[in-house]
Amino acid sequence: MFKLSEIKELIKLVDESSVQELEIENEGSRLSIRKPGKTEYVQAAAVQPQVIAAPQVQPAAAVSEAAPQVDTTSHLHKIVSPMVGTFYRASSPEAGPFVSAGDKVVEKTTVCIIEAMKLMNELDADIKGEIVEVLVENGQLVEYGQPLFLVKPE
Repeated sequence: MFKLSEIKELIKLVDESSVQELEIENEGSRLSIRKPGKTEYVQAAAVQPQVIAAPQVQPAAAVSEAAPQVDTTSHLHKIVSPMVGTFYRASSPEAGPFVSAGDKVVEKTTVCIIEAMKLMNELDADIKGEIVEVLVENGQLVEYGQPLFLVKPE
């Protein structure tokens, strides 16, 4: 695990340099520091081993008869996670979700909270439209860049 003093020193070094992103893995912990524009954030999470399933192989006859896959979500906007953390649909366990499928949103509408390192980070929709689908479950661990919502833009 990284010490807070080490993280602060690394943030300072990245801020004072031309480096835009720094990732370090040490003893099962990962630290990422990114500097998009003038804003910065830090994320650290324990590295979780991932199991990758072997691809399913279809018999040759089934492959030739299968219909081609059509991407029906290409016209939809994806709201993605800006960090590694835990996804929450509501501000508390007793509260209703920020948004559900069918809800209209604008750029400043809060759609969820991502908890990272005991900090609650509200995520805004960043687009005007209608929520078509919520792609993750409440309390689920999400990765950087993972799609969370599909939105039909207006």
